[in-house]
Amino acid sequence: MHTVRDVHVRTVAAPAEAVGALLDRIGSDRDPLFPTPVWPALRFDRPLGVGADGGHGRIRYRVGAYEPGRRIRFDFTEGAGGWHEFTVRPLGSDGCRVEHVLESQLPFGRLLLWTTAIRPVHATMVEEIFDNIERAATGRLAAPVRRSPRARLLNRLLWARPRAVALPAAARLAHQAFPRTDFQDAWQMELLPGMPREPAAWRNVLRGASFPEVGRADRGDLPAAAGGEILLGEDARHLDFRASILVADGRVTLGTVVRVHNTAGRLYFAVVRRVHPFMARTMLRRTHRRLALAAPSAAERDAAALG
Repeated sequence: MHTVRDVHVRTVAAPAEAVGALLDRIGSDRDPLFPTPVWPALRFDRPLGVGADGGHGRIRYRVGAYEPGRRIRFDFTEGAGGWHEFTVRPLGSDGCRVEHVLESQLPFGRLLLWTTAIRPVHATMVEEIFDNIERAATGRLAAPVRRSPRARLLNRLLWARPRAVALPAAARLAHQAFPRTDFQDAWQMELLPGMPREPAAWRNVLRGASFPEVGRADRGDLPAAAGGEILLGEDARHLDFRASILVADGRVTLGTVVRVHNTAGRLYFAVVRRVHPFMARTMLRRTHRRLALAAPSAAERDAAALG
């Protein structure tokens, strides 16, 4: 076994009590610190406290110690063991020192994985948490952390992928587009905290193809900003095509419906349908990641919600 110890420290020009109060909200529905949606959200199975199970992404841990406003220690529940913790230490009445320490015992294989892949992502996430602490506690941030090329590459490679689903019943415009449908499919992804819920924000999912908008519907049971459907498409002699962008129930769905008119249309679509699933998945995934990277930080969203 090899011991890994990783330490990050930042001095914040704000009282320890204010920073500690922010730290107490980590993992909650109104978490102002964890850098999602760029990285997987931190979630627990209960309110923050000793024994709460959770983690972010594939990293799982349990709260092993908790001193409100001062210290949170997380014990890894998978692998060889170890822990990581946040600590807030006062520096006079108007400043504090925030520390994050990780210590773990790793076999050689996992040590190699830590060195080449996990450490650059971990370092970026911790520094982005520190950035959010500064934003939320002081209202400003002079020099945000810059993601390293390796962190950006790993973020791209590990980004979630769309899953195939039946065209949702909520995609009413797509279901009603044609009296007869010769093909339909749908690809879906979860909306992460901070990602836009307005269908218009997803309008450019079909990048490189400027299909006109032929329909739009807001959800009748929710405000327009909470979800809805946009329908894009074109009619041609050989076939008619519609693309549905549905935002509902915490998910975004890209659906396709096609009506074929003649033999030329059937031959044309026999070729297109071979590449269509790949193109649909790729366009949805790229747009999902692009909007996540462009989203306001957790601290900025919290400040906006407060007023």
